[in-house]
Amino acid sequence: MDLGLNDKVFLITGGTKGLGLAAARALVAEGARVVISSRSQDAVDDAVATLGGPEHALGTTADNADPQAADRLVASALERFGRLDGVLISVGGPPTGPITTITDDQWRDSFESVFLGALRFARTAAPVLPADGSIGFVLSLSVKSPWPNMSVSNGLRPGLAMAAKTLADELGPRGIRVNGFIVGSIETDRLKGLEQATNDPARTRADRTANIPLRRYGTPDEFGRMAAVILSPTASYITGTMLHIDGGALRTL
Repeated sequence: MDLGLNDKVFLITGGTKGLGLAAARALVAEGARVVISSRSQDAVDDAVATLGGPEHALGTTADNADPQAADRLVASALERFGRLDGVLISVGGPPTGPITTITDDQWRDSFESVFLGALRFARTAAPVLPADGSIGFVLSLSVKSPWPNMSVSNGLRPGLAMAAKTLADELGPRGIRVNGFIVGSIETDRLKGLEQATNDPARTRADRTANIPLRRYGTPDEFGRMAAVILSPTASYITGTMLHIDGGALRTL
């Protein structure tokens, strides 16, 4: 199936590794060009090379919490490629730990990057997106049910999901779609780090996969392919949706 992505341009925050890079690969494979960001210049350079070089990808260092980052990246996309058709907003996971130990500074820093930074990118991109543009938020199963030891994510991501649905209402009349990706256990460096932080990583993985109907973790490429579909014109009548990519782990509707 042709997703209709040839020569379209997408901005992907956190696009140098994990889910963001997987989405960038899928989009480029379909003929799109991407602008990717990371806080590390080395990570940016490596990802641009992986994606086929400057003809296909523009990389820049940026922190989602930086109030100037969204303006700078959107301007870079327009200057380099002359258009912007969509945005995928991904950010590294916030600190782990129980609510009783998370400090005020950790909450503030996480809010700036996970919540406010994400909305800032969507708000900045929206005025320049075309009528068939799309915005995607990378979220977590913590939107629907709290994860153990993930209190910051449990607190912030449900609010971001509701903000995304509100934005879908606001931008819908212009033909711009807004969706969220409710991501379960995908085998990224972040998930591996969470496993290693437990007393028994192997047991942790066994317990988690036992509660997933497919009995395995997902791969970044499985996420990337679905993200490309939902961001593309193929999903032209899908907006305000929280799409579950979790191997069936979430039992509720």
